[in-house]
Amino acid sequence: MAFFTAHLDCCEPAHHAADYGVATTSVTKKILIVEDHPLFRAMLVQLISREPGMTVCGEADNTKDALAVIEQTQPDAAIIDLTLNGIGGLELIKDLKARNLTVPVLVISMHAEPPYAERALRAGAKGYVSKHESPTEVVTAIRKVLAGHIYVNRDLDEAIFGRLEQAEQAVSPSAMDRLSDRELEVFQLIGRGLNSPEIARQIKLDPVAVESYQAKIKEKLGVKNAVELYQCAAQWLAENGQ
Repeated sequence: MAFFTAHLDCCEPAHHAADYGVATTSVTKKILIVEDHPLFRAMLVQLISREPGMTVCGEADNTKDALAVIEQTQPDAAIIDLTLNGIGGLELIKDLKARNLTVPVLVISMHAEPPYAERALRAGAKGYVSKHESPTEVVTAIRKVLAGHIYVNRDLDEAIFGRLEQAEQAVSPSAMDRLSDRELEVFQLIGRGLNSPEIARQIKLDPVAVESYQAKIKEKLGVKNAVELYQCAAQWLAENGQ
């Protein structure tokens, strides 16, 4: 978020669709923002409001409200964070698909690890961009998704294809692939050195629920205790560029 925040208020000119190889149109596209961080949500509103041909039609900080706003406003695209109050962004994307709500989704997340982008795309998202990217890159991602294209940055693109190739060659799914979306999120935060109360505050869950996730992760990964779990998580982060 730091890079995005530092550059948003710079005196950059408004970006036009033609700058990204996207056909221009006189129709204003409606964008829904689903983000539980008020300051970052406000920055996204500001960014989109400066862009020709785009407007923010609604905001939400949780899955329930997001679904209600989508049904009410019929947005042309939704920008969804992975970490939301209660049910996470990946679950929201899957829910949209289950309800046949064909809203193109751009995931914007603090997670830069390839597995998150891969899971988001598998869930049905049309794009994935990090909160550490510049405003220009975020606008590029939005316009690509609005135009019906898939968007991930080059580094993630290469990493994802590499992982998919490995998955095709594997006889059985890896232990990491057996983790649920929420379990992977908890696992990643463990690797960053957060304890259960800190993780609970980060992803807005009850500490008891976090401990339950930790127990399931240990069982799936075959680790015996919290120390081994931390070592495993820290190693995974290091191997994934974090």
